[in-house]
Amino acid sequence: MKIVVLAGGLSTERAVSLVTGTGVCRALRENGHQAILVDMFMGLETVPEDLCTLFDAPDGLCEDVHVASEAPDLDAVKRQRKDQSASRLGPHVLELCQLADMVFLGLHGQDGEDGRIQAALDLLGIPYTGSGHLGSAVAMDKAVSKQIMDSAGIPNPKWQLLNYGPEDVERLAAELPMPCVVKTIGGGSSLGVYLPKDRAGLKNSLTEVLQYGSKVLVEERKYGREFTVAVLGDRWLPAAETVPAGEEFDYAAKYQAGGAKETCPADLPPEKMAEAGELALRVHRALGLEVYSRTDMIMDCEGNFWCLEANSLPGMTPTSFVPQEAKAVGMDYHQLCEEIVQQSYRLKRRGL
Repeated sequence: MKIVVLAGGLSTERAVSLVTGTGVCRALRENGHQAILVDMFMGLETVPEDLCTLFDAPDGLCEDVHVASEAPDLDAVKRQRKDQSASRLGPHVLELCQLADMVFLGLHGQDGEDGRIQAALDLLGIPYTGSGHLGSAVAMDKAVSKQIMDSAGIPNPKWQLLNYGPEDVERLAAELPMPCVVKTIGGGSSLGVYLPKDRAGLKNSLTEVLQYGSKVLVEERKYGREFTVAVLGDRWLPAAETVPAGEEFDYAAKYQAGGAKETCPADLPPEKMAEAGELALRVHRALGLEVYSRTDMIMDCEGNFWCLEANSLPGMTPTSFVPQEAKAVGMDYHQLCEEIVQQSYRLKRRGL
């Protein structure tokens, strides 16, 4: 197949996405596909007259990339694009996608997981990997997804949605229940997530989270062991457990060596492993997700699982959780990438 691996974009998770995209692109090329990596925001400024020849690029247009300890400066990224247009799609992105048999979405965060690129590809009749536009949008919006989890009887921490400005911070910091978690409704990679220890910390959290928008989710904080469970097709994969090296599982802990200890499969009795897996599968189906997803959850000291959120396009770097969980059932990285392509291709061809 001719495959465009779409990555990058203009999201706080841009760097993670580029690492995902590079790993996927190289794996698909080794699987025999004509795969190329395309940055959704930067696009390709200079291209040959026949765009199809790009699919024969010996390196798949891949570059060496890594995830820094801090999120990227998106204003600096914007300045790098020559055309300086308001479009979130770079030069020649859609033209290349239209030439492909499949678009592998290696995007994360805004513009990638929120359903917008999926809707654009749907309108153009271009097959792509993963969930459709509606399921993606639902999972990305933490408030909407929690409403659906509530209606489906899926256990998740008590929550409330706030819409406020700086003038309300003092009052909210005095009124909100503690301990709590403060988070933006559309973030990822632990960006825009705050775990205040006291009311002074809550005030700071309520102020800082406004940089991501005025709609803010505040939920009861649950303490316990942190797990993440992938779904592939119609089955769940073994849960992975993560223990941060520091106090919090923040952006740096997720992507820097030594930031956290990860165990896959997690050390759980078979019945609790199955319970976590079935819970992830329920979330996947309730939110209308397709092909693959990953659900994060906490198990409290009494053994109760609490769902935190679902990821419709989870990280797919070779060391990410989904590849780790697939490996635990005998599926290597190359096989996993191929399985996602084949399942997605069959799904889109059915017109779903």
